[in-house]
Amino acid sequence: MANSIWFISYKLKEGASEQEFLTASKKCNDEVLSKQKGFISWKVLKNGDTWVDLVTWETSEDAKNGEKAGAGNPAATEFYAFIDFKSLKHELFSVEESY
Repeated sequence: MANSIWFISYKLKEGASEQEFLTASKKCNDEVLSKQKGFISWKVLKNGDTWVDLVTWETSEDAKNGEKAGAGNPAATEFYAFIDFKSLKHELFSVEESY
């Protein structure tokens, strides 16, 4: 079965500290995402003021279950507090080929 990747793009809220955001994302990874079934990796990318999370999962089912992982978790709540949700776009891709 093919891996699945969350492709999530967003901007940070006005005045948000990038360093504090990166610290919060690491904490969210360490305490929430990395503990989920099927989690493989999370890469945080940046181009100008646009950020992208590439989160790789073993299966699409694992990715869908991972969406619920942060609900009520303090580390996830802290991470989400930096994001301008009006700018957020979330897509799930299946890996068809890897070279």
